[in-house]
Amino acid sequence: MTKAKIQADALKDCRGVGCPMNLVYTKVELAKLQAGQILEIHLDDGAPINNVPGSAEKEGHRIIGKKQLPDGAWSVLIEKG
Repeated sequence: MTKAKIQADALKDCRGVGCPMNLVYTKVELAKLQAGQILEIHLDDGAPINNVPGSAEKEGHRIIGKKQLPDGAWSVLIEKG
């Protein structure tokens, strides 16, 4: 049995965006979605990937996937709570 690929409802590329603006952009994109919809966000390695997912979880959202991209950035799937 293969694992189904999760399809994001929205994508925001925050590569090259410093803290805290990447978190602000994440919040803005999540605000556009309905509960249960999924945002895929691309974040740089380091502080962005260390801070943004945890902040989203503290606000009631759920991290359902995280993987490193070939360029070293990260793709994070966030389900809106």
